[in-house]
Amino acid sequence: MAEPRLIPRIHAALRVRHYSRRTEEAYVGWIKRFIFFHNKRHPASMGPDEVNAFLTSLAVDGHVSASTQNQALCALLFLYREIYGAPLPWMAELVRARRPVRLPVVLTPEEVKAILAQTSGTTHLMLTLLYGCGFRLLECLRLRVKDVDFRRGEVFVRDPKSRRDRITVLPKSTIEPLRHHLDRVRQLHLRDLADGWGAVILPTAMSRKVPNAPRDWQWQWVFPASRRWKDANGNESRHHVHESYLQRAIRDATRAAGLNKRVTCHTLRHSFATHLLERGQDIRTVQELLGHRDVATTMIYTHVLQMGAKGVRSPADAL
Repeated sequence: MAEPRLIPRIHAALRVRHYSRRTEEAYVGWIKRFIFFHNKRHPASMGPDEVNAFLTSLAVDGHVSASTQNQALCALLFLYREIYGAPLPWMAELVRARRPVRLPVVLTPEEVKAILAQTSGTTHLMLTLLYGCGFRLLECLRLRVKDVDFRRGEVFVRDPKSRRDRITVLPKSTIEPLRHHLDRVRQLHLRDLADGWGAVILPTAMSRKVPNAPRDWQWQWVFPASRRWKDANGNESRHHVHESYLQRAIRDATRAAGLNKRVTCHTLRHSFATHLLERGQDIRTVQELLGHRDVATTMIYTHVLQMGAKGVRSPADAL
């Protein structure tokens, strides 16, 4: 099997194009599944028929969503286009699933308040920032000390999903709790330094350019993990809080609040955008705060605004 030679080539091709690590893991995973689906045949010996057979199996037998099917297709397109240089004409024969247009789940301000009331401490602070800043989950977890500007009431979001940095608002209600939280985190960082550790992972080659930066306070995570971890070389450091921590917290808080909606961390981001529009904020400002590349993406929240009462009286009320 050619996997030992092929997989490193895929990893290298993805990294040289600066794909995110999560995309890299997903693409390699789909390519491996494609190879094993066809009994370990080498991808160079296969073409559009085998790709369509794999995608059909995902949809018919695996019952995957359209977005999952398209992610698998993108992984295989990358394989044949970037690794094997396959011609574009046969790629046009591949079937791309149609993604349904779905409206996001949005909470009312009262429901947000009810969920937050079920949490406390750091969990409460993190969920409040998800809602008050319009963060994606990982944007909150990957926040560094230097990205919080208390004087201007802003938060700098670096290297988000769209790879376009942006500035969003810092809620005034979180300023004092966040200051106290950072005081505790700094004490934790000082203890790590005293133990001979205290370094964090930095983006790109920053640790080589600025050797002292990994231990510098400004580069530390705002929400570090409670335990240190060791890399392959045996060096200890702290990662940020794992995403499952907040995912589990909001699920438990929603259940405790008695809500029957399917609420995730991203629901708070949807609610942030919708509530800004309800308060009369212009859509271009909301687009910038969310970091959307196209205003059409932000327009989905105008459809949410048209739901519910909106001045419309149901005919059932006239019976």
